[in-house]
Amino acid sequence: MSFRKISLGLAAATMLAGTALPAFAQDSIYVPLFTYRTGPFAGSGTFIADGMHDYLEMLNQRDGGIGGVKLVLEECETGYDTKKGVECYEAVKGKNPVIVNPWSTGITLPLIPRASVDKIPILSMAYGLSASARGDIFPWVFNPPSTYWDGLSMIIKFIGEKEGGLEKLKGKKIGFIHLDAAFGKEPIPLLQELAKEIGFEVALYPVAAQDMQNQSSQWLSARRDRPDYMIMWGWGSMNGAAVKEAVRSGYPMDKFYSVWWPSEDDARSGGAGAKGFKELNWHAVGANFPALQDIQKHVVDKGLSKASKDKVGEVLYNRGVYNSLLIAEGIAQAQKITGKKAVTGEDVRRGMENIKLDPARLKELGLEGFTEQLVLSCSDHNGHRPAFMQEWDGTKWVKISNPIEPMTDRVKSQLDAAAKDYAEKNAGWPKRTEACDKAS
Repeated sequence: MSFRKISLGLAAATMLAGTALPAFAQDSIYVPLFTYRTGPFAGSGTFIADGMHDYLEMLNQRDGGIGGVKLVLEECETGYDTKKGVECYEAVKGKNPVIVNPWSTGITLPLIPRASVDKIPILSMAYGLSASARGDIFPWVFNPPSTYWDGLSMIIKFIGEKEGGLEKLKGKKIGFIHLDAAFGKEPIPLLQELAKEIGFEVALYPVAAQDMQNQSSQWLSARRDRPDYMIMWGWGSMNGAAVKEAVRSGYPMDKFYSVWWPSEDDARSGGAGAKGFKELNWHAVGANFPALQDIQKHVVDKGLSKASKDKVGEVLYNRGVYNSLLIAEGIAQAQKITGKKAVTGEDVRRGMENIKLDPARLKELGLEGFTEQLVLSCSDHNGHRPAFMQEWDGTKWVKISNPIEPMTDRVKSQLDAAAKDYAEKNAGWPKRTEACDKAS
């Protein structure tokens, strides 16, 4: 586990094994960033880390923080390893963090029961436990703007529309190539339920973490099985290797879909043959927004970012920006609700439940048109927002669809059952006692 202090002019508390960690000054707000810039997942994690850091540092440099209070930013390197991620959490929780971003489904899961005890909200933005969207059961966990189950339903819905209706998927075979970890397995129950309901067949192709760059056996199996469509749930070096293997094996790229994690570099790894590869997204690609230009001016051009100029605006960089946009809005709402400047984790939990990113607010933040409206509440910690499909044209991502609404009717029943099951299986799971603000 390693830390990198990245705020300017603010000293971080020294971490010594076996000693208590002092809190940061009362005139600052501590935001730890769990990141992974090393290891087989660094190709994805680095861009996310840069976007997360740079948006918050831009607020420090341009505005003096949020509401006149400086943000103390500190990275903890997890290597996308669950054990290291939990160690990072234990190391930062004594510093009074206002929110924690695990950036791994595997790390998120063991932190969920800790959050209510430690009074630290968990932000697992569009990843983690889908059922934690239920704020009445998981008051300390937030996973906007869409769950993995929403994402899977959108892909199936899009494919169904291409076929002329969901009923046309009956008798089809859909392959699912996924990281053999909590993240990759998360949407499988819904996929299997939809297969049973609609009448298509599912072929699963798990990829172990140690085999991410050697997927020849999975794609040989796919050549044998001949799935009509292939859906990918990958991360890190798995994504680029999968695109490369799909091209090499001759799989039709116009039938190859992914949830929202592949980067431009992942698509480029397939060369010219990757053209037609598709993925979901819910925010813009590109840096032509005032807030992104302010990041360039106040952070990148000043040498305060680890990102190269050409990466600003790429899909995963902007994903990190979106993540920190949620953090900043949670803090700003907490300040508004409480009247306090230096807010706490308990305050920010309330702030997160009052996020309202409507078009007027996005314009005010310099992000007009960057993403769809998002409203969170006491009961809904996700929003279940639509996403759109984008396609690799050989050099860049191109938006090819209108917003695709999730199959709410199908997803909600599964999600509600999973949330209830989680609470029942975890003996003594606390009932929500946190009050809802009127605005929620």
